[in-house]
Amino acid sequence: QVQVVESGGGLVRAGGSLRLSCAVSGSPFSEIAINWYRQAPGEQRDFVAGISAAGVHLDGDSRFTISRDNDKNTVYLQMNSLRPEDTGVYYCNAVRLGRFQYWGQGTQVTVSS
Repeated sequence: QVQVVESGGGLVRAGGSLRLSCAVSGSPFSEIAINWYRQAPGEQRDFVAGISAAGVHLDGDSRFTISRDNDKNTVYLQMNSLRPEDTGVYYCNAVRLGRFQYWGQGTQVTVSS
């Protein structure tokens, strides 16, 4: 069974940075594409950034950079110049072989003004 675990969230002031991590186990990492989503209170879950199994980026906001470490089975989301509107729960979505989707439990990011 594929497991997805996010970490790295926290409280940061506006203008600060955070790096989120998404660790995947239970499947060859070469089969896994990763997408990050953010869900603000009362809002839908929105796409933030993604990276394919081959390492092709699907970038959203230019302040955020996604990368993957295949040796560690982990994808990172580096978030810079954070704004209060970036506040929300960040979810990691692992897509195996382009078909099977797995979600982590989410990690809270709070940006204070």
